[in-house]
Amino acid sequence: MKFQATLLSLALCLCSSIAFGQIVDKKNLIEKNASLEKVADGFGFTEGPAVTRLGDVYFSDQPNNKIFKWSFFTNKTELFKENAGRSNGMFVDKDGKIIACADEKNQIWRIDEDGSHEVIIESFQGKKLNGPNDLFITPSGTMYVTDPLYKRDYWTREAVSEQGGEHLYLVSADRLQIFKVDENLVKPNGIVGTYDGKTLYVADIEANKTYKYDIIEDGFLTNRQLFTERGSDGMTIDVKGNLYLTGDKGVWIYNRKGEEIGHIPVPEKWTANVVFAGPDRKTLFITASEAVYKIRMKVHGTY
Repeated sequence: MKFQATLLSLALCLCSSIAFGQIVDKKNLIEKNASLEKVADGFGFTEGPAVTRLGDVYFSDQPNNKIFKWSFFTNKTELFKENAGRSNGMFVDKDGKIIACADEKNQIWRIDEDGSHEVIIESFQGKKLNGPNDLFITPSGTMYVTDPLYKRDYWTREAVSEQGGEHLYLVSADRLQIFKVDENLVKPNGIVGTYDGKTLYVADIEANKTYKYDIIEDGFLTNRQLFTERGSDGMTIDVKGNLYLTGDKGVWIYNRKGEEIGHIPVPEKWTANVVFAGPDRKTLFITASEAVYKIRMKVHGTY
């Protein structure tokens, strides 16, 4: 019986390993002997990780309409804000404010450290946005926002685009002007840019593609190129220019040329987003369905 039990245990472990998969790290980006660690679970669906100057992370539990804060030094997760506007993608700006895609009412919010908020964008040319999903802010303050249309069960309006499509927007650094900068996307979603503010990456999740743009002096985009034949829900970037994409089987890592160089499997139904955390920006923090995870890296992130 003991031998049979051992065989059964081995078989179960093997099946679990096959189902979960092994980490692939072709360029030694992950710290030696590091493994994926679950930080916290019990959420509805986690999204929008945004790192603070000190390396802590805010993230949202969108179905439960809450924002949580994870502390790097204590490894504890605490409730930060209820009634969070169904926040999705978020970014901490240079003033320490959380800028959140609050798609409950198709808005973008600025949230203070005490949890109070103000609406900074709620329409374009007098018409509702579809439902801001994710955003990126350059060092100069220019903001880019993806605006796909996902029908939400908490909406009281019709799930029809008043904008006539699903677009990518530019918001000026003073937040007074907003422009469409790409109207030729099926469903724009994940977004990130380089730290020098010269390059932007945007995932068209429904077309299963990720594009690369040059950012010119006035913030407008030029030279759109296909980066890789993979879409993404959320994404981040490291100091070497490697791009980290998310989806149904964890996190994929691509080099500057768009070549796949790594894969971090995550044992959840969906991996939504990712950010580099910690004061050294060497902890990869991952939001995935009902839980959040972390793994230590050799390479630094840029935000």
